[in-house]
This record gives sequence, C-alpha cells and structure tokens, in this order.
Amino acid sequence: MLPRWHILLGAIFTLIIWISIPEMQSYFLALIFLSSFLIDFDHYVASGLKTGKWKLSDSFKYHKKILIQEKKNVARGIKKKGDFHLFHTLEFHLIIGVLGFFWAGFFYVFIGMVFHSFLDVLSLMHGGVFHVREFFFTNWLRRKIK
Repeated sequence: MLPRWHILLGAIFTLIIWISIPEMQSYFLALIFLSSFLIDFDHYVASGLKTGKWKLSDSFKYHKKILIQEKKNVARGIKKKGDFHLFHTLEFHLIIGVLGFFWAGFFYVFIGMVFHSFLDVLSLMHGGVFHVREFFFTNWLRRKIK
C-alpha cells in the first residue's frame, strides 16, 4: 500500500478513536497517527541498502520497480520473498507491545503499527502477493543462516 493511503487511512482511524474517546490526550493520538505510517521507514532503509541511493524519490522508484516485478512473477506462478522489513515483523510488534507495559506511549505506537499491518495484509491479499512479505524475524534469520 502506498504511503499516501496509510497516511489518509491512519488519519481517519485516529479521528475515529478521537471521536470515540474524546478525553484521550492529543499526544497519544499523534503517536497512533504517526506510527500508522512511519513504520514504513524500514522500506526506505531496505531500498537504500539495496541500491546505495538514499533520496526518498529513489526509494519510491525502487519500490515501483519491485511492484512491477512482483506482478510479473505472480503471472508466471513464481512466489518469491521480497525485501525484509524489520518493523513489520510480529516480533517487533511484540517488543513494542511489551514496552507499552512500561511506558503508555509505546501502547499507542503499537496500536498504530497494528493498524498499519492490518492494512498491509489486506493490500497484499488483494494484490495476490501475500507471499512476498516475511512476517517473522526468526524465519528470515533462519533463511539467512542457512
């Protein structure tokens, strides 16, 4: 899913929470909103590491090429894993969730991240490319060690 959709849907989600819980501190609402799309920073890092180019526009170009290649692979019946995105793994989500027991702010970051990941799962399923994402750091690490 493109960042603009994460930003828009994250804003709508945050607005719904604000309407549902008007006494919630604006700081926590901001954490939910920001984490609903800034989790994608790992996409930027992955493209920078792969290409050596660190301009944001280069990252968008890289991911556009990746998306085109994924569609071609799906059409050919090729199911290949894509780039690894640490912030999108279950383990990273759990770490942030556990940290929420120590500082409330992490709980709200966790909410935004889970919302983001839910949108990603829907988008990946709809696009027929659910297989490209690695959801577990341990699985990725096991493949790297082999």
